[in-house]
Formats: sequence, structure tokens, C-alpha cells
Amino acid sequence: MTTTLLRTAGELHARARTGRRAVVMTMGALHEGHATLVRTARDIAGPEGEVVVTVFVNPLQFGAGEDLDRYPRTLDADVELAGRSGADVVFAPSVDEVYPGGEPQVRVTAGPMGERLEGASRPGHFDGMLTVVAKLLHLTRPDVALYGQKDAQQLALIRRMVRDLNFGVEIVGVPTVREEDGLALSSRNRYLSDRERRTALALSRALFAGRDRHAAQEALRARAREVPATRARAEALSALGESRAAADAHAVATAAPGGPAAVRAAARQVLDEAARLDPPLRLDYLALVDPSDFTEIGDDYTGEAVLAVAARVGTTRLIDNIPLSFGTFGAAS
Repeated sequence: MTTTLLRTAGELHARARTGRRAVVMTMGALHEGHATLVRTARDIAGPEGEVVVTVFVNPLQFGAGEDLDRYPRTLDADVELAGRSGADVVFAPSVDEVYPGGEPQVRVTAGPMGERLEGASRPGHFDGMLTVVAKLLHLTRPDVALYGQKDAQQLALIRRMVRDLNFGVEIVGVPTVREEDGLALSSRNRYLSDRERRTALALSRALFAGRDRHAAQEALRARAREVPATRARAEALSALGESRAAADAHAVATAAPGGPAAVRAAARQVLDEAARLDPPLRLDYLALVDPSDFTEIGDDYTGEAVLAVAARVGTTRLIDNIPLSFGTFGAAS
């Protein structure tokens, strides 16, 4: 399909609209993770709708010493990938188009959630992100906007902004896309040397270790719920050669709650080992949080959660996360 490159909101607004418009917002340097977002947008918009991919490196969300000037800019390749994935339009405005009066005096404030985790590590980042997302929503006027779950805190804040400020747009989160070795796709991965990349794999390994520990605990608890604590049942299990399984299940069922603590410990062990590699992984945070506000969950928590990690390898900062579910058998991956 032919993909049109537009530079101004006026050009975008002049296009005839017959169906739903789905928007994927990016900072460029597109990869397969972005392609998955675009393909999902194409499915949502349908053949009669329109898919718009925005490419804009937003200066407001880069702090002092961060990689604004170094951030890769590959517009020609971005247009090609977006088109192959199903985009009708790539909207690549200039800084003057998005901020015609210079840096905006009025901005969207992320609130308490924006001060945690990524917000604590990168002060002001989420205010800048929400401000440009609000502006791009106004400039592109979509019916639905799609964002990757790899940036889980960003997605949660966008959903909160849309709800709190009554934006008339549907927000869709798309699962994280990973490379074969487990590393979450990111435009910053290209900064990693071969040795740094091997160390960086500890992020996903830590998350998977936490997930696997959680799944094992939930499986034991499910087994325990199937074993009534009666002498007759215990004798019957013993006769069947299942006394050890029954004992294990009973121990888990009667133990003090500790699911979240065990998940954190399993992930932390992998990260601690990676800190001793060459080059080392320098941990920023490991957190197991409530996705509604990104506060740490307690050991008696039930419901959806996010296990999130951020770290530096060399000069590159990487983030990753996976969703988990506490209080029901099994865990999302």
C-alpha cells in the first residue's frame, strides 16, 4: 500500500475520513514492536478505516544528560516499515509544528503516579510525555490510540489522563514484543555492544524467574485447595503414594502469605548475579506494583500486578515488565 508522509496537522485534517482512525505514536527508529502496534491498529481500523503513525522525538520528555541528540532518527526507514505494516499515513511534524510558541507554558502534570519508578528516575519525564500525547491526540483526532505494554507506567498514565480529562478516544495496550532471546524490543537496543547485550538479557530473565516462581506457588496452592484437611483424605492419598504431594500442598496452603515477596526474591537473585558480570548490570529499580497507581503491592494483595525493572548496561538504560495475577491460579506472561 502507498503510505503518505505528512508534516502538518493541516494536511492531516484535510484528508477525507470514512471509517475509524487508529493512531500509533512513536519517536521513530521503528522496529518489529512498532510494526506489531501498526498491524494491530490496521485490524482495529479495518479496511475502511485509517491508520496514522506519528514520528516525533519529543524534547520535553528528555531530561538533562539524557540522549535527545543521540536518539536515532531514521525517517525514511520508518515510513517504509510503517507502510509494510499497514499504515496509511506517517505524520512527522517538526518541533515548531507541535510547539509553535516554543516550549509550552501550560503542561499536563502526571500527578503522584508520575513521580514513582520511571518518574523518580527521570524527573519531569512523564509531564513531558503526557503533554505531547495530549497535543498529538488533538492534532491527529483519532478514534483509538495504541501503545505498547513495555512502557507500562506510560500506558497507565495515558489511560488515567484520558479518563480524568475526558478525552474522547479509546486507548488500547498491545503486549510487549521480544526477540528470540527474550530481550524486549527497544530502539535503544542498537546502542548495546555484544557483551552489553548478553548482560542486558538479565532483565527479561529476572522477570521470567519471578513469573515462574509465582506460577509454581499458584500451582501448589491450587493443589492444596483440592486436598481437604481430613485424616481420611490424607490416609487415602498416602495409600495412593501421594502423601508427599499432599504434604507439600498442605504446607503451601497453610504457610503465611508470601507470594509477592517470593516473586521479588526470585527476580532479585538474577539481577544480583548480573551485577557481577563484565560489563555489570546497574539496577535502577525492581518493583512489583498495582497497575492502577504503580504503588508496591503487599503480601496479601489480590488482583492484577506488574513486575517492572529498569537498569543500565554501559551507557544504555533499559526497562521491561511483565503482568502477573495474584489470587487466581496461573500468571500472565
